[in-house]
Amino acid sequence: MKLNVLIIGDIVGLNGVNKVKETLPKIIKEREIDFVIANGENSSDGMGITSKIFKDLIMSGVNVITMGNHTWGKKDIFNIIDNKNLLRPANYPKDVVGKGYGIYKCKGKKIAVINLIGRASMNVLSENPFIMANSIIEKIKSEVDMIFIDFHAEATAEKIAMGYFLDGKATCVFGTHTHVATADETILENGTAYITDIGMTGPKKSVIGMDVEASIKRFVTTLPERYKVSDDKEIVLNGCIISLNSETCRAEKIDRIKL
Repeated sequence: MKLNVLIIGDIVGLNGVNKVKETLPKIIKEREIDFVIANGENSSDGMGITSKIFKDLIMSGVNVITMGNHTWGKKDIFNIIDNKNLLRPANYPKDVVGKGYGIYKCKGKKIAVINLIGRASMNVLSENPFIMANSIIEKIKSEVDMIFIDFHAEATAEKIAMGYFLDGKATCVFGTHTHVATADETILENGTAYITDIGMTGPKKSVIGMDVEASIKRFVTTLPERYKVSDDKEIVLNGCIISLNSETCRAEKIDRIKL
């Protein structure tokens, strides 16, 4: 028997949200998906999340929404920050509101989802994600069957290091934030499913989801230019499906998807 977990890359803007709403129910049915994790930190105008978007994604079939460096992009998040299905980076400073990990039931098993943020080139004051990941895993490992980690980080080296650091300790370590899917999906030596970045769910003609002309202007002139989500109507959904043995809860396969 298999247990299939779908992880969806950074959802960018309302068109990205609509893509999930339109396609996720079909994906769940056709791919026999049992559990869904999606990164939603860019879902509202490219920066943050709102109560409505949160509700729409959950009603569409997402079980857990993770965040990142734009966690506080919209003040409305404080109305939902205590919801068990919304996670912010666990290595934010102590006593910051919200939860960095959660434990969820799925087909008689317990799945832990941990959200972490990187420190290399992120411009976010955070605790050491490696130490935090290890601490949380040690705390919960005896009460869960699977551990999925969304490592929201810029540097590929930091993500790869995290994968090896947690190999055999976590069921799956996947990277988010850079919005470009990498082709290094694999099952590591000690059984952890890993990929450096699962890509984004957003406008195809864009610069990581943002308007092309505005992005070019920033690079050419070095002058401030307000970022805005690309209005391209062709939306791509990127992510991965991790197939696990439902008895051992070990990852047997990790497949990238692009729809």
